[in-house]
Amino acid sequence: LNIKTVTVWLFGLLLQFFIIFVRSINTNYNRFIMSKVRFYKEEQIPLEMHKVRVVQKLTLLPVEERLKKIQEAGNNTFLLQNKDVYMDMLTDSGVNAMSDQQVASMGIADDSYAGSETFNRVKAAIYEVFGTENVLPAHQGRAAENILAEAYVRPGMVALMNFHFTTTKAHITRLGGEVVELIQKKGLVPQSDEPFKGDMDLDALKATIEKYGPENVAFVRVEAGTNLIGGQPVSLENMLAVADICHDYGVKSVLDASLLQDNVYFMKTREAQCKFMTTKQIYHLLADKMDIIYFSGRKLGFSRGGIITSHNSKYTNEMMEYIPLYEGFLTYGGMEVRAMEAMAVGLVESLDMEYISQGPEFINYLVNELDKYGVPMIKPAGGLGAHINCSEFVPHIPHEQYPAAAVATAIYIASGVRGMERGTLSEQREPDGTERFAELELMRLAMPRRVFTLSQVKYCADRIKWLYDNRELIGGLKWVEEPKVLRFFFGRLGEIGYWQEELAKKFREDFGDSLLSLHCHPD
Repeated sequence: LNIKTVTVWLFGLLLQFFIIFVRSINTNYNRFIMSKVRFYKEEQIPLEMHKVRVVQKLTLLPVEERLKKIQEAGNNTFLLQNKDVYMDMLTDSGVNAMSDQQVASMGIADDSYAGSETFNRVKAAIYEVFGTENVLPAHQGRAAENILAEAYVRPGMVALMNFHFTTTKAHITRLGGEVVELIQKKGLVPQSDEPFKGDMDLDALKATIEKYGPENVAFVRVEAGTNLIGGQPVSLENMLAVADICHDYGVKSVLDASLLQDNVYFMKTREAQCKFMTTKQIYHLLADKMDIIYFSGRKLGFSRGGIITSHNSKYTNEMMEYIPLYEGFLTYGGMEVRAMEAMAVGLVESLDMEYISQGPEFINYLVNELDKYGVPMIKPAGGLGAHINCSEFVPHIPHEQYPAAAVATAIYIASGVRGMERGTLSEQREPDGTERFAELELMRLAMPRRVFTLSQVKYCADRIKWLYDNRELIGGLKWVEEPKVLRFFFGRLGEIGYWQEELAKKFREDFGDSLLSLHCHPD
């Protein structure tokens, strides 16, 4: 063989390898990015990549009954009965639709108290998704937070985070710790084009660690996405930088991954370096860099339960003793085994962009529908749900009359849709008893995954548009029964004046006999 022949042969071989490589990238890319389907004549809408096989009947009460029900519930949407709710948009926690594979997996659950094969399958799923070997179970996400706090928070210590979550803060302050929020200023701007409003201020992180001293920092927690500012995502670049800073100072880095699948969706659609990464590569990279990861299986995995995991057994060993004390044995941690089987399948399914895109796409649709009408929404659309900026929706209601809670009750009266207050009502009072006013007064319309049809989402948007046109009728709320801890869960409030009756009256005037014919009885 002469040199020319060998050169041509090698070139041809390299060309074949290059073609195979490109095809593999395209195949991988298509697998891990959701399908973009263009419509010919119809409006461009999110297209579900699943079908419905089991249904649950819903009830839509007349406006007069909705008024009665919300008042009986103490104007707290948490205290409404589900039978009185048409669209339950309170939360996406534990109310997402399972896949057929998740339901099928529940039939092979091993309910052994110790040495359960079910737990081994959960560990295998954690290893597949995160690449971590050390796993501790808990009965839900806030239980995992309690374990973390018990292990690492001592009186006088601080926990640094991009933004607090209600139960996270309660666990830390209960043990004498303090929460310091280090969200970048862009995160608190209600409407902007910033793709990652959950990012932590890196300079502030360094300065705060130096101010308190690394030995007084219990841990640095990144919540991805960031619940109380509108489900806003955190960039991969920012999370990796936070982890590096923590390692430089010898401080533990903790990732709350409860909303990570939404966050990964935004990374892949908004962050250049993630576009050609697989979802698994992103999960694994975060697990490699963060010391500890925990999450709620009610969100990540579409099941129940909670998980703490780490590459480093030092951390799981430090927390291990609290599992049997608070949760249960180390192979179930208070979880029901059938839910554990469903979690294992759901975690692996969270790598599939076709599955995880449905929530953010539906949320974006609802946000855009309301924004086009002029309703003040948190933008860009985040994960978890659509968020109304109630400081602009009802600017006449002051913080101390809980504008976001008032809007939540008004939405239920107008639609039968149950949302959640995420403003001052969700905050803890200061130690001296004064209110801590929220940076953002938000009313959240959570979007449980694969639960609602697009026609239901359109109905929700229609009723909120009507309410926005009649927003001057909405008044404030005052406490009737105020619990000392996590008051938003079970506290009761009363309307100031009689604005709810006026709102229901206006609704009946505008919608006439809507629903009346469905609830009348023959003589």
